[in-house]
Amino acid sequence: MSTVELTKDNFDEIVSGNEFVLIDFWASWCGPCRQFAPVFEQASERHDDLVFAKVDTEAQQELAAAFEIRSIPTLMIVRDNIAVFAQPGALPEAALEDVIGQARKLDMDEVRKSVEAAKQAEGDAAAS
Repeated sequence: MSTVELTKDNFDEIVSGNEFVLIDFWASWCGPCRQFAPVFEQASERHDDLVFAKVDTEAQQELAAAFEIRSIPTLMIVRDNIAVFAQPGALPEAALEDVIGQARKLDMDEVRKSVEAAKQAEGDAAAS
């Protein structure tokens, strides 16, 4: 599957409408971003059941700010509307494949339970 360009206009539709989305936050002036781009693109061809998307942090500053992107490239994986992975830095091919494999193996019911538990703990802390 080809890589999708994410913008503030289509972000919710693409991320909410797909079970598994890999997002590359990048900029054209960024050397490591340019090095990572072919690795990301090749992975998109190997994993045609997943959605690979890119956010140009220069053109989409609101999106980059919303996700508190401080360093690029940053890879984020969103499964079932939950960010399950986010890491700055250009990953080598083997590391990207490993991260994808780990994200595929996640038990999303367990992830949702831990997210709910964290929200509950935050609520309890705020109330005290």
